Amino acid sequence: MADEAQGAWSEAAVDHFARSQRIGARDGAAVGWFHAANSKARAGEAARSDVHMIEADVLLRGAKGGSRDPIMAHPPETDSDNTLQEWLQEIVNTNKGIKLDFKSLEAVRPSLELLKHVKQHLKRPVWINADILPGPNGNDAVVDAKEFLNAVTSYFPDVTLSLGWTTGWHPDKHNKGYDWVMVKEMAQICSTLSQPVTFPVRAALVRQSISELRWLIQQSDRYSLTVWTGKEDVYSVEDLLYIRENFDKSRVYYDILEPQNSEFKKAIGVEL
Repeated sequence: MADEAQGAWSEAAVDHFARSQRIGARDGAAVGWFHAANSKARAGEAARSDVHMIEADVLLRGAKGGSRDPIMAHPPETDSDNTLQEWLQEIVNTNKGIKLDFKSLEAVRPSLELLKHVKQHLKRPVWINADILPGPNGNDAVVDAKEFLNAVTSYFPDVTLSLGWTTGWHPDKHNKGYDWVMVKEMAQICSTLSQPVTFPVRAALVRQSISELRWLIQQSDRYSLTVWTGKEDVYSVEDLLYIRENFDKSRVYYDILEPQNSEFKKAIGVEL
């Protein structure tokens, strides 16, 4: 049982969903996402929806010294009506893959412990995410790369890692993209890893970083990109189409917000 789950965890999501006939082709754009499924209401909505992958954020609850349960919330929030344990209990009963996004190192080990208990019921993609390097216009603290990777690989050597950069986007100035220093540092960190790695990249910053990001995912056939977006970011469907034209379709996922998501899917002929 466990080996079967582990096998699914180290399989590319496009391969998993194509093999189970839930998408028609090995196309990352065909994989549907539900973003920030943190509260009980949002997690329930995600569980009932027809998406393939559910993304959620994990923090440790409250101040030090209290109950330090992993909860489902995104900073600046520090509390939630949903614990990771309850969240996993709900999502385990679906056929959806999961991406858990960690904003702090302290939440990682207690969360992996909970994930270990349901592992044999999760025969589908499981991604573990953290921003481990400073990126374009990024101000947030990074999660220590070495500690994060040591923790995750000690529990689950085959799980798909989602390794990103802290980023920012400003409406009133030129926003730099991912530069060579950023992608080369990431490549160096990942060069000793053996499991699949996806790099979350911010949609509004990708077009100016095409050559750097193409170089990065050419370093291994285990690498992919996951294009995401901030709520206030300004970018166009043309930007998404440009990304699609410049990368192998099986190696780019799109976790993007409406209305661009529907417009993009319509433009490329992918059914929602």
